[in-house]
Amino acid sequence: MRQIALLRGINLGRHNRIPMATLREAVDRLGFDAVVTHLQSGNVVFSADAPAAESERVISAGIAEEFGLDVPVVVRTRDELAAVVAADPLAGIATVPAQYLVTFLSARPDPAVLAELDPAAFAPDEVRFGEREVYVWCPEGVRNSRVPQSWWERRLGLRATSRNWTTVTRLLELADS
Repeated sequence: MRQIALLRGINLGRHNRIPMATLREAVDRLGFDAVVTHLQSGNVVFSADAPAAESERVISAGIAEEFGLDVPVVVRTRDELAAVVAADPLAGIATVPAQYLVTFLSARPDPAVLAELDPAAFAPDEVRFGEREVYVWCPEGVRNSRVPQSWWERRLGLRATSRNWTTVTRLLELADS
């Protein structure tokens, strides 16, 4: 089964530096097959027999052991990622893929917490909630967004990492190849 690991905070400035070739080799040594990476920001596509939650645990522990880094890791199966793309609640609104983010959460957020959130409070950003994702359109650019990416972890109490729409769709293409 093809799976996608999304590591948060890899290769940002001088912090948490892991060359992608080294990351590929490390994930391969953990027992995963057909490992490929995308960009320099911790996107790993691989094949595994284990469920995504087990792959997430193994990769997180492997990165901690091999690189001494405690970074959030979120894993989705190819089919889960395809469902994220198919659901696209901001199709027709989000017109610049680089300014359209999907924040992947480690679990479903508490519905009571979501009910307390008013997406209009983030205007001009548009926010929509999926199963384990938050879709955010940043019409004034990601850097000018009213939704700091670390906010989701603090507010929802879950591990979270974001990718722009271009990366999300490219990861799905890599999972399909």
